[in-house]
Amino acid sequence: MACTTLLVGKGATYDGSTMIARDEDDGDGAFCPKKMVVVEPADQPRHYHCVISHLDIELPETPQRYTAMPNVDPKEGIWAEAGVNDFNVGMSATETITTNPRVLGADPLVAYQPAQGAQGQPGYLPEKPGGIGEEDLVTLVLPYITTAREGVLRLGQLLERYGTYESNGIAFSDENEVWYLETIGGHHWIARRVPDNAYVTQPNQLGIDRLDLLDATGDGSEYLASADIINFIIDHKLNLAMPQSLAKSALASAVNAMSTDKDRLRGLPRIVNPRILFGSHDYTDHIYNTPRAWYMQRCLNPSDTYDGPDAQYQPESDDLPWCRVPEHKVTVEDVKQVLSSHYQDTPYDPYGTRGNELTRKYYRTIGINRNNECALIQIRPYAPEGLKAIQWTAMGDMTYSTFIPLYTNVHSIPAYLDVASRTTTETFYWENRILAALADAQFGSNWNTVSAYQDATLGQGHAQVEATDAACAQLGGAQLTQALEAANQKTCDLIQKATDDVLASVLFTTSVNMRDRFNMSDR
Repeated sequence: MACTTLLVGKGATYDGSTMIARDEDDGDGAFCPKKMVVVEPADQPRHYHCVISHLDIELPETPQRYTAMPNVDPKEGIWAEAGVNDFNVGMSATETITTNPRVLGADPLVAYQPAQGAQGQPGYLPEKPGGIGEEDLVTLVLPYITTAREGVLRLGQLLERYGTYESNGIAFSDENEVWYLETIGGHHWIARRVPDNAYVTQPNQLGIDRLDLLDATGDGSEYLASADIINFIIDHKLNLAMPQSLAKSALASAVNAMSTDKDRLRGLPRIVNPRILFGSHDYTDHIYNTPRAWYMQRCLNPSDTYDGPDAQYQPESDDLPWCRVPEHKVTVEDVKQVLSSHYQDTPYDPYGTRGNELTRKYYRTIGINRNNECALIQIRPYAPEGLKAIQWTAMGDMTYSTFIPLYTNVHSIPAYLDVASRTTTETFYWENRILAALADAQFGSNWNTVSAYQDATLGQGHAQVEATDAACAQLGGAQLTQALEAANQKTCDLIQKATDDVLASVLFTTSVNMRDRFNMSDR
């Protein structure tokens, strides 16, 4: 499952909120209709069955209410993807990532094994359940946590107990912190707290480029990991640092001076680069993954050099930083731009005029026809408790879609986002799919119209949030929830009307430019 993630600490956002955002993409040649729902405690399963891995898990009896972005068709499971719970904790799962064969040999993925033979016959082997995966994670974790850090720890415990059949990255947020966890093989994991003044760009590869082993296995203030991560690295010879480079490190000398820490590390450097130990660096990364991180950083740190053979950062660089301090505070519009992008103003833009036909197909774009939905979870520390969380929601191809801001302290979601079981302009998912296909066919003729629609609807969204914040500041309980449901419906109605209008405009423009047009008529 291909995706692109952008995380932003509270000191790097325009209003002091935390932001976690991710495009959820499907595989090539497939669509996966999505909807947004609220899962009430009574609807949360107590006995959970993993459809893909056939694993059964007993869940706690006290779940919280939470929002989710599940598949419309549950044939492969729930795939809840992103949401916010009653404690204003956000979760986004998952960013599919890659690792290397050494890790997979040391701790294999836990794949489902079907039964072999016939029951009661010689040689029969019953099925063996696999681990947990993207299908399951939000459902298993989000209803039971009260902070982002708790999310990391609960998921870590589940991974250590049940394992996973795939490599994934998972984001958690509350009003104070953003954490990002990456799975390492079948049962191991690492996590890093996003610095408050930084943002993170994360395509489909293992991204964390710094791990403090003492902190991760000690206080856990900035890093967390499997309890046995040090032994795992040593026992399976995963450390690739050269001894001579370690000897020159002032940090290593300081660590070696502390006998207790030296004993814990068993000869490892205190700071390691997980990309080198656990990650991949192959041709696929260079055409599919690193160019996306390169372009996101180009947008948020534009003063650095990104073009030419001597550029500081290049599309195929293996050492693009995982987190950086942006040149300006990051806004909702910045997140939308980055997660909708297609290498604008570079030779790699499939819609562009720079480069040539070959360069325009070099790299996989971020905004792509396989985007299913995008959730930007914004937790605002300055807002009253019941108003803190907003889930900005887009569906379909992010190049053409827009964000709808939705308060999460509700019991229901407007129907425009709730049901998309058939192709219809009455739901946001399918209306965007139709808009994207029509606009793409005549991109140059339609783009100004689509861009104006996105600017206008983002403006409408911000205006609705400000008005709702002011109107609901003194409300509480059921009265507040009902008011937020009404506000969400009003926002959806406004943006549905704008989407209807832009679809009509794009339909007309693309129709009059069809190949079978003829510039003479009998009227």
